[in-house]
Amino acid sequence: MINSIITISRQYGSGGRFVAKKLAEKLGIPFYDNEIITMAAKESGYAENIFEKAEQVSTHSLLYSLSMFGTAGGVYGLPLSDKVFLIQSDIIKSCAAKGPCVIVGRCSDYVLKDFPNLVNFYLYSDLDSRVKRVQKYYNNDSKNLQEDIERRDKKRATYYNYYTTQRWGAVENYHLSVHTDSVGIDGCVDILEAFIKAHEREAL
Repeated sequence: MINSIITISRQYGSGGRFVAKKLAEKLGIPFYDNEIITMAAKESGYAENIFEKAEQVSTHSLLYSLSMFGTAGGVYGLPLSDKVFLIQSDIIKSCAAKGPCVIVGRCSDYVLKDFPNLVNFYLYSDLDSRVKRVQKYYNNDSKNLQEDIERRDKKRATYYNYYTTQRWGAVENYHLSVHTDSVGIDGCVDILEAFIKAHEREAL
């Protein structure tokens, strides 16, 4: 039985969500991606599209916002994007507290950094492969997929760097990074599963 909380960060179009879902199914544990948005919206009363657009952040850091608004106004004095991040973070922590699971993105590796059984993965892929994967599997009608992919990754990086004070994709933030083109989706699932089991054995 797996005891790990698993987070998967990924480049857009790298197949990260497919890997995460298959890994959760193989391990027999819950999978959280867009489900987090649904739970956060229900908990807060905000519309789901507010959480979906959360990557549109300001140029200040969350620490700056907390220093400016946190003491006087509490969470309610924060900018909407920061409120959304904190609400979503609470949902992520609540999911992880229930037991082993796989969580995709949303700074979950940072949000859950104090969980002792945390394992963080980062999945990446060549740009040409990501363009082909997006064309085949994603509901994306952008006229220039390469530009769209690069724009989405830039937003993910900005969002992550803003809320974590870490650098998105930096190797030191993850236990393992995998190039999905080299091993395929199923091969990646096998590698992550083997790593998790080895990691848990070493922790005993």
